[in-house]
Amino acid sequence: MPYYYGFDLTYLFIVLPCVLLSVWASTSVNRTFKRYSSQHSSRRLTGAQAAQQVLNYNGVSGVRIERVSGSLTDHYDPRSNVIRLSDSVYDNTSTAAIGVACHEAGHAVQYANHYFPIKIRSAIIPITNLGSKLAMPLILLGVLFSALGKTSYTFIYLGIACFGLSLVFQLITLPVEFNASHRAIQAISDYELLNEEELKGAKKTLKAAAMTYVAATAVAAAQLLRLVLLFGGRNRNRD
Repeated sequence: MPYYYGFDLTYLFIVLPCVLLSVWASTSVNRTFKRYSSQHSSRRLTGAQAAQQVLNYNGVSGVRIERVSGSLTDHYDPRSNVIRLSDSVYDNTSTAAIGVACHEAGHAVQYANHYFPIKIRSAIIPITNLGSKLAMPLILLGVLFSALGKTSYTFIYLGIACFGLSLVFQLITLPVEFNASHRAIQAISDYELLNEEELKGAKKTLKAAAMTYVAATAVAAAQLLRLVLLFGGRNRNRD
């Protein structure tokens, strides 16, 4: 086992840097959103109005836009075909709010246009949710039954495979999120929802948000690598 004086070196050198990256990304997106929340659109468009413009630009109809409580709780719900914008975005005229609102509209456009990666992500959500719930129980069962010999590693490997589904989900999520932002910026630029200077604020807000998904992917990859190193080493030691 890769421990040194009680420290788990795999966590210290593999997982912890990615966790710190995730903390930095989360802090950065909040700081960036707050910064550009004070930069308002010269056209005085609200987040909800800008999102509707993105839908119109892409010829998408039938999507409702609703307010949801909280801050940065914005999301698109494909089951009810509703874009839900937070209190800090819905009727806010800031470039940050417009960037976030248009990003969520970009997801609605993806579904309307049958964007392939988002179809894959939607299809595997039930599997990845189940896998994330089973991963650690299976690994713990394998450890508890280790006295039975190598057969116990079946549980461990199944657990690691289930955890690996989380990484697959994160990897598929990356192009989905980047594409939604690209669609948003394209519509904002072509429709001149923001002028050139204001567009920079929206871009920086979306870039900061994208880093949270990159960080989440890095954490999932690091955790999976850690599990492989920990239990792969255990198996070799038994041999």
